Amino acid sequence: MPSRRTVLAATAGVTAGLAVGTGADAFGAGDTNSDDKKLRAIVARMTVEEKVGQLFVARFYGHSATDPDQADIDANLKEIGVRTAVELVAKYRIGGIIYFTWTHNTRDPRQIAELSNGIQRASLAQPRGLPVLIATDQEHGAVCRIGRPATLFPGAMAMGAGGSRADARALGRISGAELRAMGVRQDYSPDADVNVNPANPIIGVRSFGAGPDAVGSLVAAEVQGYRDAGVAATVKHFPGHGDTAVDSHTGFPVITHSRELWEKLDAVPFRAAIAAGVDSVMTAHIQFPALDGSGDPATLSHPVLTGILRGELGYDGVVVTDSLGMAGVRTKYGDDRVPVLALQAGVDQLLDPPHLDIAWNAVLKAVRDGELTEARLDESVLRILRLKSRLGLLDRPYVHEKDVGRVVGTAQHLAAADRIAERTTTLLVNEGGLLPLSRRTHGTVLVVGADPASPSGTTGPPTGVLAAALTELGFAATALSTGMDPSAADVDKAVAAARGADAVVVGTYNVTAGGGQQRLVERLVATGVPVVAVAVRNPYDVAQLPSLKACLATYSWTDVELRAAARVIAGQVAPHGRLPVPVPRADDPAQVLYPIGHGLTY
Repeated sequence: MPSRRTVLAATAGVTAGLAVGTGADAFGAGDTNSDDKKLRAIVARMTVEEKVGQLFVARFYGHSATDPDQADIDANLKEIGVRTAVELVAKYRIGGIIYFTWTHNTRDPRQIAELSNGIQRASLAQPRGLPVLIATDQEHGAVCRIGRPATLFPGAMAMGAGGSRADARALGRISGAELRAMGVRQDYSPDADVNVNPANPIIGVRSFGAGPDAVGSLVAAEVQGYRDAGVAATVKHFPGHGDTAVDSHTGFPVITHSRELWEKLDAVPFRAAIAAGVDSVMTAHIQFPALDGSGDPATLSHPVLTGILRGELGYDGVVVTDSLGMAGVRTKYGDDRVPVLALQAGVDQLLDPPHLDIAWNAVLKAVRDGELTEARLDESVLRILRLKSRLGLLDRPYVHEKDVGRVVGTAQHLAAADRIAERTTTLLVNEGGLLPLSRRTHGTVLVVGADPASPSGTTGPPTGVLAAALTELGFAATALSTGMDPSAADVDKAVAAARGADAVVVGTYNVTAGGGQQRLVERLVATGVPVVAVAVRNPYDVAQLPSLKACLATYSWTDVELRAAARVIAGQVAPHGRLPVPVPRADDPAQVLYPIGHGLTY
């Protein structure tokens, strides 16, 4: 591990004296004016190419900065034109890196720490080299890039059901500490979208809920937790992605809110995050005519980003785009225009362009042609360096790999996640006091249902996790996966198995009217065997299952949430969650079946 003296020498003395602490001390420490002078001096020494590189947050394939697998080398050559992360940093002088599971960056915590150090070594070895700001999407729940043995928490909507600011702050603090130990200093979380549309295909359970004040409160608490850990939280997706019926990964959503409704609904959590000191804001690839009538996505909108976010909301931190590979930002303009327009709109970091060479060269050309001034680049580079300084990166860019085992996935952290999950599990229906199940009267349990692919780093499948957890609690539980859309044969098999059980637990996932999951539950209920449903994603499933006597909502199907549901079913803990979104009636969606705040206990 290079010493602090070696690190500072590698930056040619530019960063010497920028002693910024770690953890909570990383924020607000030192003489701000003095530090800013030093940061401006760094910017003044940089070439235009180096400034352009600082603006990009790029991806690459491989578990190692220097020695990835051959398949990852081939993918890097095909998509980026380099073999390794080291070559990526050297060629483009990249200021940021994003880790993904699917790019094979996140095998295990110690490997991630080694990868982070390798990236920092490569960057600091360059002339006037600067540390890289490494980021990932560790939202928890349905979206996580780093899995077991790292601590995984309930997702945002589950946290909304728990309603505890203390729990949200603890999530940020613990998750932040573990990310920091692995060299990840920026987390693209929490989601500040107010999810008022049950049909939203991309936000949904990634949101804390449908109440703007409640969402804002939990967003601010989680931001504070990450700040406690010395990690930059990132609220998203500005100006608000909660009322869309189109996935911006594959289409171009349009928000039809009035300006007045935006102020009362979408703006509230972002204002709360800014007041809490959030370090970065991610843009949305959505069209919002009430805020900008040009037809441009918010990511490319000067009225939205500079006029509203910076001007009206007073935010002067880092603005990062959502992935520039998404359809929502590529519908109207080519990949060479998008990064230039984003910078003109007020963006600082350009995330994951689909063709890095095109995007990088387009920005460089725009500066040389006078379409972008070098002074405009300087504004964004300075904001990025301020963030790196506050996070301690300019003084301590490396992590100590021996710390990984002492921080990541500790027994204390895992126990905290379990207790938090128990406070989020929501009991929606419990007719006749069916729950909790008794081992004496319902000792043999069949677990059936949908088995969606498990979120990153969880064991899965959901039926197996539930059955194993119930077995540990003293039940004789067996699992039978019936799939996302069970056939008539699948239903018949489940019904036959149910006749030999004392109770059935069925996991549901986005139940639709007339679909196979609905038929499965109806047939199981008709056997007379007690049936308990666990909605493992959207709580709206309960509206499609009127014959149920008992139904729980977990809001995601990670192990921590499913194990908590098993403890609630067994009566080891009482349910405490309350719906953070209203559940509309299936036959009349304009009417509410269960309102925000509904939740039973025992």
